Amino acid sequence: MEKEDIGIILENQRKFFATGKTLDIRYRTDILKRLRSLIIEYKKEIIDSMWKDFHKPESEVISSEIHFVLTEINLTIRKLRKWAGKKRVRTPIIHFIANSYIEPQPYGQVLILSPWNFPFQLSLVPVLGALAAGNCVVLKVSQQVPETSAVIEKIISNFNDELITVINGDHSISEYLLNNKFDYIFFTGSCNVGRYVMGKAAVNLTPLSLEMGGKSPCIVASDARLDFAAKRITWGKFYNAGQTCVCPDYILIDRKVKDRFLELITKEIKAFYGDNPEQSNDFPHVINSASAVRLASLMKEGQIVTGGKTDPETCYVAPTVLKDVKPGDPVMQEEIFGPVLPVIDYENFSEVYEIIGRNPKPLSIYIFTRNMKLAREFLSKTQSGSSAINDTVTQYASPYLPFGGVGSSGMGRYHGRKSFETFSNMRSVLVKSNLIDIFIRYPPYTKLKVKILEWLMR
Repeated sequence: MEKEDIGIILENQRKFFATGKTLDIRYRTDILKRLRSLIIEYKKEIIDSMWKDFHKPESEVISSEIHFVLTEINLTIRKLRKWAGKKRVRTPIIHFIANSYIEPQPYGQVLILSPWNFPFQLSLVPVLGALAAGNCVVLKVSQQVPETSAVIEKIISNFNDELITVINGDHSISEYLLNNKFDYIFFTGSCNVGRYVMGKAAVNLTPLSLEMGGKSPCIVASDARLDFAAKRITWGKFYNAGQTCVCPDYILIDRKVKDRFLELITKEIKAFYGDNPEQSNDFPHVINSASAVRLASLMKEGQIVTGGKTDPETCYVAPTVLKDVKPGDPVMQEEIFGPVLPVIDYENFSEVYEIIGRNPKPLSIYIFTRNMKLAREFLSKTQSGSSAINDTVTQYASPYLPFGGVGSSGMGRYHGRKSFETFSNMRSVLVKSNLIDIFIRYPPYTKLKVKILEWLMR
């Protein structure tokens, strides 16, 4: 799409929003129902497109992409009228006679910049939240997944450009969009690009959400149920070939149970993906050859327990576990974002806090233990966008848990009701009665007025 055409679409969207049509709750609900029907209609094309883009298995497309979005849509359709209604709040006696409420109103024109790792879900969940809140939407999709992006475009083409449009293109198109004034920006991607987006938003003082990542630690205490821990960590780490912002980035494990755990996780990888994961239809590939080369370089330190094979030509990286990793090794200096899992053992639990503290606040944090006192203490002494005890990743999949980062792992929350609120200006309104007018608020300020004011405002 040419930049001139984009400019016309942006102007038409602003005019359409000004008509007030998106303020109608019934209109918004009809749009969401239509979107739901289209997703169901294009289900097979979505599945096929992700297999072509990066060998993503059907079961993962259904669970983490299609039905993830459908669950969010169904909840939003059921609750939208309630979420969009005015919320009455208390009014201080000093404002007598008056009433107060909070009313959600759409921002206007929203820019959503989506990534490639969960290309359908991470595009459509913000989109449905923005539409539910009554906004017009410009969705910029990733070039890394051309097949999936084409299906998304096909689905969205069933709606008027004035309401929502999909834009594809290189970085120059993204920059062109960011140089325009939007009313809200929603970005999902890397921290470096997030900083750039935030800088662009600052020029126009545009509010935004940044959904990024980081090195999410996973702690395995000595009293953990190791069989469950190995299975759940294997699933969470190698789901989507580790290209998941909330997956365990590295493991910190009590030295007493390390060897047994490594035996179990090796066994689980084989049970999940067979003797040759490269031939498995259940294990995705990484997004491109450059990613495969980068991940291979991260395997040079430590000792490979299982895996280690890479093939840049086919974008294959085997599910790999490394032991004898040191906190200063290259694999511990950046978010891995691939199927490589470093394991660091500790002797005293205090070492856990020291190692975690070397990195910025992560998007997620995990601990496996049967000691709930230890788990609660661990959560109180660490900070992250989300967390789970005795599991990995699943906290992300709940529409009732707001999701987002903290610090360099992101800002802002979405999912479920929080998606609606993120894309809404929660406007405060006070309605004053004309029955009487309290004289004490006006000059001249006598001692009596001051005393009355102090009493009323206590």
